[in-house]
Amino acid sequence: MFEQADALLLARIQFAFTVSFHFFFPAFTIGLASYLAVLEGLWLKTGKALYMDLYKFWLKIFAISFAMGVVSGIVMSYQFGTNWSVYSDIAGPVIGPLMAYEVLTAFFLEAGFLGVMLFGMNRVGKKLHFAATCMVAGGTFLSAFWILSVNSWMQTPTGFEIGANGQMLPAGSWIDIIFNPSFPYRLVHTVLAAYLTTAFIVGGVGAFHLLRERADRRRGIAGEPNMHARKMFSMAMWMAALVVPVQIVAGDYHGLNTLEHQPQKVMAMEGHYNSYPDGAPLYLFGIPNDEEQRLDYAVGIPKLSSLILKHDLDAPMAGLDTIPDDEQPPTAIVFWSFRIMVALGFAMLGVGLWSLVARWRGKLYDWAWLHRAAVVMSPSGLAAVLAGWITTEVGRQPYVVYGALRTADAASPLSASAVGASLVAFVVIYFTVFGAGVWYILKLMGKPPHSGETGVKRGDRGPIRTAGIAPGLSHNQGDNGQVGVLAEPAE
Repeated sequence: MFEQADALLLARIQFAFTVSFHFFFPAFTIGLASYLAVLEGLWLKTGKALYMDLYKFWLKIFAISFAMGVVSGIVMSYQFGTNWSVYSDIAGPVIGPLMAYEVLTAFFLEAGFLGVMLFGMNRVGKKLHFAATCMVAGGTFLSAFWILSVNSWMQTPTGFEIGANGQMLPAGSWIDIIFNPSFPYRLVHTVLAAYLTTAFIVGGVGAFHLLRERADRRRGIAGEPNMHARKMFSMAMWMAALVVPVQIVAGDYHGLNTLEHQPQKVMAMEGHYNSYPDGAPLYLFGIPNDEEQRLDYAVGIPKLSSLILKHDLDAPMAGLDTIPDDEQPPTAIVFWSFRIMVALGFAMLGVGLWSLVARWRGKLYDWAWLHRAAVVMSPSGLAAVLAGWITTEVGRQPYVVYGALRTADAASPLSASAVGASLVAFVVIYFTVFGAGVWYILKLMGKPPHSGETGVKRGDRGPIRTAGIAPGLSHNQGDNGQVGVLAEPAE
């Protein structure tokens, strides 16, 4: 079925599919790990059991999401050697050490403390357990640091030279490679996006349980207000109200940096096929037409793009007419993904401001339409980070390393049938395995948080022992005269 297909296109689709699935989980767990650290810190400071209940409620969800993120991330690494072996060979001397640093710092830090975080609540001291939670949260940030450094270098490559064998080799200081021109802006923008993704998921879950509580009251089912749902909703709305404006400013700076180093990406984002010598319009809507090099049915605001990008209404803006056709990215994808991201960002801002009004009027837990909006917006962070990633990656085309290595020259010499078969396998397996995981996460979120949350528990019988008797276990004499082993009871 793939004999007439393009192997390069299939390889790009496969990587886009797997990385899109993967991106959802780190975008959620980066923020959730920090949220768990905040909850446990508040519990230690105030002694209120409510914070520990919320900690244990979200810890179960974090454990599953973290596991799915690790598994889905490993798959992408293998694709560097299968579908993109030329890229790995040419750029490997630069990106290989950076990805190794991610494993040696972030992944080892997370793996070392994750067990204590999940199972050590009653086995270590409170402060040591809090330190483990903080280390896991720090590990997720370090992971984002190194991966974004690699990806940013692919966007704005610096600090390298082309060796005699055609490989990209480090030249000078590694600081120039790690802290490449776009990295600081992308790190801030992406990490803030992860925090907001978590905030809106937490807020949506809290709002869902507040709406359920309201429905129970209408049916005459008496009950105390769910203080756990109220607390998580309140914390999430504070995050939305305070961080979304910061994210908009960070996004503006990131856009200015992109204009400096990747101007054709911004041209595609803005839909500017033509140059504007006396001020460029901001197009709100249009149908990009790459063949005719124009924006059909364009609706825009005169000169606003120049004001936003260059802070001058009359500032000239170059268009795609200054870029050779074979250097232009697919404008339609970049144009629309960017607008989806921006629209979701301003919708988040609206919910945050709405919550401030409700809080000021003492109606934060009473306004049903605010709660409904929060539920609808709960996946908005995931959609926004995916749209942002599409804007960034598609806008870099036709290069995999911007200005240095074309995507067409980076793929492995594979047949379309080989790439297509693995793509079909990925689609089937991902939707089956990760679909089941997401279903279980939603099931956990649907259970209202309550006092006495149990958190993550070991199996009832503990680990399987293939030989011998572990020290510290009790023994019992069975009715048949044989000695049995009783493990310590699970928490």
